[in-house]
Amino acid sequence: MSEMVCVGAIAGAYGVRGEVRLKSFCAEPQDIASYGPLSTEDGARNFDVTLGGAVKNGFAARLSGITTKEQADALRGTRLFVHRDRLPEADEDEYYHADLIGLPVFDTGGTEIGRVKAVLNHGAGDLLELQGPGIKGTALLPFTRAAVPTVDIAGQRIVADPPEGLF
Repeated sequence: MSEMVCVGAIAGAYGVRGEVRLKSFCAEPQDIASYGPLSTEDGARNFDVTLGGAVKNGFAARLSGITTKEQADALRGTRLFVHRDRLPEADEDEYYHADLIGLPVFDTGGTEIGRVKAVLNHGAGDLLELQGPGIKGTALLPFTRAAVPTVDIAGQRIVADPPEGLF
């Protein structure tokens, strides 16, 4: 399991006084500010976060050390991470995306289908994006109990019963 978990991303400047538009990837979006300083993926920069009001697809936020629109714009696209031990434990049948990405996916007969490339949600529920040697490009597997009956984080594997014709 990864020690660092991506909890948000900076979508660009908000206004002219150094605030940013912050997208939160947390189950409770406002919790992003409570996990302590957030760091860039390479760990080179850390930011204390103060949330302002809600804006389209996120929050207006102030990051420590960012005081101008130009500084805020320069951070556009920056993903923000927190050390895993600052996050709450996942409930039963809940998983951090970071724990799923990279896991091998097997069918119910034990044949490896592929590996999880990403976990997506376009509004109708979570999807596992799979890639592998038998898959052209990628395939999307509904992340439901019917299609994915077993997720074994400790055993580092997922067992899937994909809908007919998906692969």
